[in-house]
Amino acid sequence: MTQDPTRRDARGTRASRRYGRLGLFLPYILLLVVAVLWSAGWFYIRGRAEREMDAWLAREAGAGRTWTCADRSVTGYPFRIELRCAAVTLERSDSRFRLGPITAAAQVYQPRLVLFEAQGPFHVEQGDLTGDATWTGLQGSFHGAETGFTRASLVIDGPKVTVAGAEPQPIAIAGRHLELHARPTPGRFDAEGAVDVSLQLAQAAIPDLDALTGTDTPADISLDATITRATVFGTGAVPRELERWREAGGSLDLTALSLAKGAQRVQAKGTITLDAAHRPAGQIDLRAAGVDALIGGIVGQSLGSDKGALVGQLVGGLLGLGSRRAEAGAPQPEGTPLKALPPLRLVDGRILFSGFPIPNVRLPALY
Repeated sequence: MTQDPTRRDARGTRASRRYGRLGLFLPYILLLVVAVLWSAGWFYIRGRAEREMDAWLAREAGAGRTWTCADRSVTGYPFRIELRCAAVTLERSDSRFRLGPITAAAQVYQPRLVLFEAQGPFHVEQGDLTGDATWTGLQGSFHGAETGFTRASLVIDGPKVTVAGAEPQPIAIAGRHLELHARPTPGRFDAEGAVDVSLQLAQAAIPDLDALTGTDTPADISLDATITRATVFGTGAVPRELERWREAGGSLDLTALSLAKGAQRVQAKGTITLDAAHRPAGQIDLRAAGVDALIGGIVGQSLGSDKGALVGQLVGGLLGLGSRRAEAGAPQPEGTPLKALPPLRLVDGRILFSGFPIPNVRLPALY
């Protein structure tokens, strides 16, 4: 029995129309499925992040450190995980601090890179010391890894820091721009727990330094250093953490420390550790130009300002740190070559310059 070709063609036409409609809506169906799966994955990641955060807070509280994230919220759907705190506080037996609103965010597809920004003020209390800091802008980043981190950075505009309770007088530091970067030291991180640190502070105003140098010209300060055994540091009490670092043989290796304040320039490198009495110890090699007034300021602490300034000029001349223009009272050219100074040695709480202790200067125990 033969089938009517007209009926067969009609069925084929209807089937092709159904498949055609399906093909028309298939991209939208697939997009909807992807959106549902992505949303489910985002909510799963957010829940996991909150659980890990709660677990960390519980561990810290068990160790005597109570962290608080006021009005905590986790948002950022669909591509980010964003943590917001109206304020962050830490309470423990030896200190406490409070930081203003903070936001930290990570992309879902790059969860180990965390970007954050914070608003001031920052307030900290440590024993008899009280510190306060403000800024016009603060941003940072932390790139984590399975073994720790690969890079951390902090950039601050308009920083202002004051420390009350410091001896012999309060400390005040302000600047136009501050940058701090850290990374594991290549080839030394696994064996020595070494971390490279780079710091730059532009246009710094430091009243104590102004009084010492005799000029209120803003200073530019830069530091490149390596901290060995840095991996032993934790969030415990500062004295305990510093003692763990000392016992582990930690050191601060100054690769390049530079201070430029008008025509006065100093460069330093060396190694600093902590001695058994918890005081800084080590040796710092110096190169300088235009620092006869600085030497005079240091010596003047024991000889009086007039005699100290005279001695400073004499020492500066002997070391080749002054110039005829400087001796005549004119400003020294900023391009004057740096001259080597006798090293500074930190021994038993004293600072030795060219083998002689600096009068009336004692290095206190840090903890």
